[in-house]
Amino acid sequence: MWRKRAVGWLFISLTGLVLLLARLMQIQLVETETFSKHNVNLLEESVKQRTQELVIDNGRGNFLDRNGTMLTYKKVSVLVLFPFLKKMDWEVDKVADITAIPVNLLKSAVEGAKKPFAYGDPEPVELSSSQMEKINSLKIPGVFAIEKKFERRDVPAEQLIGLTGENAKELQKRYPNKDLSEKTLIGVSGLEESFDEFLLPEGKSKLVYHVDGGGAPLFGINVKYVDPANPFYPVNVRTTIDKNLQQKAEELVDKYQIKKGGIVLLDIQDNSVLAMVSRPTINKKDPYNGAGITNVMLKQQIMGSVFKTVVAAASIDHNLDDPTRMFDCSKKINGKPELKYNYGMLNFTDSFARSCNRTFGELARELQKKNPNLLEDYAAKLSLIGSVGWQGDIYHTSDFKQLPAEDKGRVFMSDEARKDANFAAMSGIGQHEVRATPLAVANMMATIARGGQKEMVRAASKIEYKNGTTMVNFDQKDLKGDTISPYTAMKLQKLLREVVLNQNGTGRWFKELPYEVAGKSGTAETGKFVNGQQLHNKWFAGYFPYQTPKYALVAVNLDVPDNAGGVNLLFADMVKVLYENDNGSE
Repeated sequence: MWRKRAVGWLFISLTGLVLLLARLMQIQLVETETFSKHNVNLLEESVKQRTQELVIDNGRGNFLDRNGTMLTYKKVSVLVLFPFLKKMDWEVDKVADITAIPVNLLKSAVEGAKKPFAYGDPEPVELSSSQMEKINSLKIPGVFAIEKKFERRDVPAEQLIGLTGENAKELQKRYPNKDLSEKTLIGVSGLEESFDEFLLPEGKSKLVYHVDGGGAPLFGINVKYVDPANPFYPVNVRTTIDKNLQQKAEELVDKYQIKKGGIVLLDIQDNSVLAMVSRPTINKKDPYNGAGITNVMLKQQIMGSVFKTVVAAASIDHNLDDPTRMFDCSKKINGKPELKYNYGMLNFTDSFARSCNRTFGELARELQKKNPNLLEDYAAKLSLIGSVGWQGDIYHTSDFKQLPAEDKGRVFMSDEARKDANFAAMSGIGQHEVRATPLAVANMMATIARGGQKEMVRAASKIEYKNGTTMVNFDQKDLKGDTISPYTAMKLQKLLREVVLNQNGTGRWFKELPYEVAGKSGTAETGKFVNGQQLHNKWFAGYFPYQTPKYALVAVNLDVPDNAGGVNLLFADMVKVLYENDNGSE
């Protein structure tokens, strides 16, 4: 009996041992790079236990402004020190003399270090090229002067550029056939997300040395430089942003305390984004949540009287702009007395300059009788409906969109509303269901300034390889669909300029600016109330210089009381900044 038990226990033990050996073989030989449900790379983890390293460049691609300046990161020449220096007698006095860092601070930093570090990080001491050369000429083991890539604390155009983060599930979902560490950064929003596939790292550049269990050098004090050594990667995405103008725009938006809203500035010549500011800002403590991650400039907003530009275009083409016709601007759209904005009798041009609701309500009704689709047709001709961001086929990606988070504008939401005369009148003044993004409004102004030619808006001009050669060009592209005629565009140009020149025009505040401005104001009721006060969206959209258009600019302040939160000063100061920038003065 006891023999059977012994044989049974022996069999169980041998079976367990075989299973254990099989599992160890599976782990050591088969699942070395994808251990457990978390896909842990055991080889990498083993190497990490035996090495200490300083990452010089995380390998992810970079965003540059139009002049080649890095936007999301900055490269800084720094002093790198390794912790094994604490066990050596090294020439700390010479390093101190070159860097002007006191000896006691250098020694203290090394004593407290458990891994290699850039001195002063997160605000590292920046070295000159001469200092770098002198330090490296000392050839002290564990002391290096290198150029290291640091993430900027404040990223210009942060909502446009977007955020990155670690998300193993999303990484696997996006790139099931790529061999990537689950710690790989991926784009979460903005251009970081839309260009993510191009920005993925080939590998990190780092300084590495091997250590034993106690952290002492394992193979002496030789430090190795590890680099993917690919001359083409990481790539750079050259945006159309002008970093200097972007920072000035952000300063002005904050100066005028815009809590929700911002600025869109376009270069009319190549129809690209020079600056884009969105508020509220991203919450640095919890960046992936909250309203700040949303780019308000790409979200549809109630636009108010700015939409009268569309009604004016349709009216011109359908002969409703008779200069002798007078409109009763002492009345509201519904025929009741207009007490606040009683302008008396005005013709078409003065009605546009003073933004008379009665005039454009009547015109919208008349257009609707001619054809219920006219308002939408002209909104489309002026690029307010549909996406305006650059899209097309590039490289191996079809229908690539630079701005996939961009909302599409609209005039009506139903056929019933489209055929209702009262809804048409409200739509004629940019209320009811009319919506457009600030980017689309800026593009409308650029379209008019160009004589009716409507184009896609670019936020990036090209993708460059690491060696500076071009991988992909984002050429200028026309937006599909019908356009307004050059004649209609010319008439709109004169109307927009009259808004500024007319002594009672809603843009008269801009008459004395160094650049001649043409544009349209808007104050839209939002239907939201705070403490019994109706909230409004305040707009001014325009272009300049009038005779030789160069810039299209939209300033918008959202959800503010009627007696507060104007955008005239913001718009005016941005025009002044651009004039000073163009003429070399500050």
